[in-house]
Amino acid sequence: MIKEFKEFAMKGNMIDLAIGVIIGGAFGKVVTSIVNDVVMPPIGLLLGKVNFSELFISLNGTHYDSMEAAKAKGAPTLNYGLFINTMLDFLIVSFVIFIVVKQLNRLRKKEEKPDPKANLKECPECLSEIPKKATRCKFCTAPQPYVSDSAVQ
Repeated sequence: MIKEFKEFAMKGNMIDLAIGVIIGGAFGKVVTSIVNDVVMPPIGLLLGKVNFSELFISLNGTHYDSMEAAKAKGAPTLNYGLFINTMLDFLIVSFVIFIVVKQLNRLRKKEEKPDPKANLKECPECLSEIPKKATRCKFCTAPQPYVSDSAVQ
């Protein structure tokens, strides 16, 4: 059982997934920092010096000057400013992943589809398309000349 688990854990896909999760976690932290430290301050400044991470509604009806003051008093709060920041995080990550996947798909070699007519030949009697290895035409039943496997490829 340990041997099977080791084989499972060491498969290439599993290692790739682990690396992707680690890099994704680090990327999420970078995006959160971009949103909180770069994007939101100018937006808050344009909207009248608003700090989105401090936007909240006290659910007990009492006014608190800051979210920390409300939490210190144990007041329930609806933190819609943090929700706005999280949504921006999500939108930025989604957009970046969309761009990366789109570029990967563009760079990936398109698989060449085999020509469906590559293994066909024309019957000399009725001019119908039949498989190259056929010994008789399926339409007119005329005998066909023998074609070896090396000639087919």
